[in-house]
Amino acid sequence: MAIRGPRLEFSVGAFLLLALASLLVLAVASTNQRWGFGGDGYELKARFTQIGQLRKQAPVKIGGVVVGQVANIDLDPTRFDSIVTLKLDGKFKDLPADTSAGIFTSGLLGESYIGLQPGGDPEVLKPGDEIIFTQPAVDLIQMVGKYMFSGSGNTGAASQEAPGADAPATEPQK
Repeated sequence: MAIRGPRLEFSVGAFLLLALASLLVLAVASTNQRWGFGGDGYELKARFTQIGQLRKQAPVKIGGVVVGQVANIDLDPTRFDSIVTLKLDGKFKDLPADTSAGIFTSGLLGESYIGLQPGGDPEVLKPGDEIIFTQPAVDLIQMVGKYMFSGSGNTGAASQEAPGADAPATEPQK
């Protein structure tokens, strides 16, 4: 049986500290370098008919630069639209009132994010305002399915009708 020496205990302690430090780095990296202690951000709302795979904490980007994240996703009980709450950084508070929002995907199978396209209106969006111009998410699977199964333009539809379908209806004779 081996006797533990100070070098072995020091090595085990150093290994544990290194493991804890790497877990801390992983935690910070997975939260997009934000600790969640509030901040000088503000919220905007956007209404979408289809959000696809959009999730909370998804990035909000302008020109590919992250300017915020999705804070909440709710369903409007009367119109059945998705209401997405965006938490934007305070330094981007002067977005024009005609800013548009769209749901996009990074790459072919990447994460969904909200892309903002600032307009030219001199008025700015205030905290709590709603972005009026929105573009819903594109369902790639549904689009591919429509393309694959639509054929070349309904050429066989006329031949599949019942014979005599265009003939006038007649009453049976008694």
